[in-house]
Amino acid sequence: MSAAAVPPPRAENEPSAPAERGRRAARGSLAVALLCGALGAALVLLATSRKWAEGTASVAQSSLPQSANGDDITGLPGALAVVGLAALVAVFAVRRVGRIVVSLLLALSGTGIVISAALGATDKAALKEKASKVTGVEGSAIHDVSYTPWPWVALAGGVLLLFAGVLALAYGRHWPAMSGRYERAGAEGRRPARRASAAPDPDRPEELWKALDRGEDPTVSR
Repeated sequence: MSAAAVPPPRAENEPSAPAERGRRAARGSLAVALLCGALGAALVLLATSRKWAEGTASVAQSSLPQSANGDDITGLPGALAVVGLAALVAVFAVRRVGRIVVSLLLALSGTGIVISAALGATDKAALKEKASKVTGVEGSAIHDVSYTPWPWVALAGGVLLLFAGVLALAYGRHWPAMSGRYERAGAEGRRPARRASAAPDPDRPEELWKALDRGEDPTVSR
């Protein structure tokens, strides 16, 4: 057998191809989850502050235009966006079971935003409530109702948060944890420095008294 046919030995610390692919997938999923989570929460918070629906309320012989923002129709998407953003940050502060729980909370926040935004896209309750306040008549009708695309923008943000939660559930166990780094740094910072105490000089009485004050035997050399 020729020497060229023998494959060179692989170093022990050289990573295998599957392990390297796994690390690359974990790094990629981390970047995508952070981007989707932050962008999704921003879209939801932006969309809920915009106009979702508008119409007209009849008052005597005239009509008054009425409009409702996303927060007027439903406050759930905005609240869930804050929860989802907090969960996205908390993923890196916990480990193991805690990370699974937080990742699940992130995914559920996105799911709740999707459902509530879809329901709010055709909701008239907020407009009717405003019409009742204007006319002073309970249950006043609202006419010429139209809706804007902003509920669907909020829904898209919820989908992004849901996707970030799914990535956290699938790959979160491979992501780094802030707590581990800070705990190691704190432990190193709290580690006392060990220094060998020098034996007191018998020619200097003040050092002998200091050694006695510390509870040391000045007659024992170190």
